[in-house]
Amino acid sequence: MTEQAQSVAKAFVSARRAAQALPVYPGQAPGDLAGAYRIQDAAIAFDGGAIAGWKVGRINAPLDAVLGANRLSGPIFADSVVAIAEGEIPDMPVFDGGFAAGEAELLLHVAAGWNGTIPADDAGTRAIIDDVRLGIEIASSPYPGINADGPLVTISDFGNNHGVVMGAQLPDWAALDLCAIKVRTEVDGETVGEATAATMLDGPYGAVRFLLGNLSARGYDLSQGLWVSTGAITGVHPVRQSQLVTVTFGDYGALSCSISVAKPR
Repeated sequence: MTEQAQSVAKAFVSARRAAQALPVYPGQAPGDLAGAYRIQDAAIAFDGGAIAGWKVGRINAPLDAVLGANRLSGPIFADSVVAIAEGEIPDMPVFDGGFAAGEAELLLHVAAGWNGTIPADDAGTRAIIDDVRLGIEIASSPYPGINADGPLVTISDFGNNHGVVMGAQLPDWAALDLCAIKVRTEVDGETVGEATAATMLDGPYGAVRFLLGNLSARGYDLSQGLWVSTGAITGVHPVRQSQLVTVTFGDYGALSCSISVAKPR
């Protein structure tokens, strides 16, 4: 771990704790995936919080070919996961002066006791999943250029994650084609995105396979199980304080959250 990587990691963790914006990137941006994940891993260690799961995001062309990966990952800390009852609308904080967005997500849980073998296909992946929930990811960073500067910068600050709203279990999920569910995202009642997970590479189960490989290569113990926020189905939708984000998953349910401003912790 280079001194520069540790410095960037400490700057991001400190800014998140203080809920202060970082107008410029706090040091030298990483030049490859290994460097980006080194910063992320250092930041996870500095933060010290329990991790409940991980978000998966997409790396678009042409950078996917350049970097040799079409997805990225970042931690979801346990204290940022808000499980809600039907009709409940939680406040979800974002960084004032930083980046903030809401994303429609399917949340898949890898059961405890995974043996370390990455499944080869969706059927094998389904066999190690024990729960699927409807969700909203809150993507937020103290640094406003977190996405505009590209995936390596996104990775370096926890993959741009700042929380997850966890809704109801998807009914009869094991028998469903997750890629066929029509998903709509609204901000303050206006539709900002509509899509299905069929547009997302090899779908939610593919996101799980990617993550298991990514984290195993980085030395993380996954035997206790983990949640996977499998990707922004309708896109990344900018939000600001007091706005209401609502995601509807066809006939299977909907959930909402209100956007608030992060406070020091």
